[in-house]
Amino acid sequence: MGFSGLHSGLANTLLLYTLVMAVWSLWIFGRRSYINSHYWGALIINELVFIAQLLIGVIMVFQGMVPVRTVHYLYGFLAVITLPSAFAFTRGRNTYREAMIYGVLMLFLAGVVLRAKMTASV
Repeated sequence: MGFSGLHSGLANTLLLYTLVMAVWSLWIFGRRSYINSHYWGALIINELVFIAQLLIGVIMVFQGMVPVRTVHYLYGFLAVITLPSAFAFTRGRNTYREAMIYGVLMLFLAGVVLRAKMTASV
């Protein structure tokens, strides 16, 4: 499997994982519970996979494999900065209100991943 297959497979993984995180976030919000360390760990894993996806994409660009549309770069950058930005915005609080923010962001990121898959190289 080359970088292209790995990049595509990670995109599928990110889509599913991000949707699971969205459900988990909204479940925390619905229960009016606090965000626990398990959730934070899963969120960090999500961000690390986004970073790995970005690094593989950069390697692919250096190998001459470019996306069909240049907006694909924007989607990749947006996917990587969204979660750290949300953490900074919420100042790391762990109430159910922040869980709702993360739930909406996870749904947004799932849409970003879907859209990025549409603009990737064929």
